[in-house]
Amino acid sequence: MIKNVCVFASSSDYLDEKFYQDASELGRLLAQNGFNIVYGGSKFGSMWACANEAKNNGGYIIGVMPEKLNNMSTNSKYCNELIITPCMRSRKEKMDKLSDAVIALAGGFGTLEELSEMIVQKQLGYNKKAIIILNTNNLYNNLLKFFDDLIEHKFANKLSKTIYYVANTPEDAINYLVNYKEPEKEINKADIYAR
Repeated sequence: MIKNVCVFASSSDYLDEKFYQDASELGRLLAQNGFNIVYGGSKFGSMWACANEAKNNGGYIIGVMPEKLNNMSTNSKYCNELIITPCMRSRKEKMDKLSDAVIALAGGFGTLEELSEMIVQKQLGYNKKAIIILNTNNLYNNLLKFFDDLIEHKFANKLSKTIYYVANTPEDAINYLVNYKEPEKEINKADIYAR
């Protein structure tokens, strides 16, 4: 059963308003559907817009932040739990261990790295989590086209497209999350190396 949802998002306060709106709406819907949020612990950007709106709607938020960023006073004092890790790698590991599903909001290089790692882990059978890409303002269109190119040129097999779900609205993301069923089949060599 999905309880803790890891949200990858931006820490930028300089985005188009639509990105914050979708992040806030997602946070509200996560809380109203009984999901806890695991996120980067920041008080900035769309990650905070999502977590703050969840908190305002009775949600439980768990922030996970590396020590270096915490020492810069970038953390939110409103987290129900704030976990400090030694570095970025241990932060990602902790967020992974705490979460049952992942939603990548529009974000920068950090979000891309986090999303890529989760896709590879699922591709290799290390997890069966729901992985959702929230494609606000079509920001991920070029990335998704690149994913298709990887498959076309045989850098990844066709099964890769079943690893993640692309949602165009927060409501779509929540609907997928609520109805998600883990794959029953265990990953085997053919799944990983097949064309």
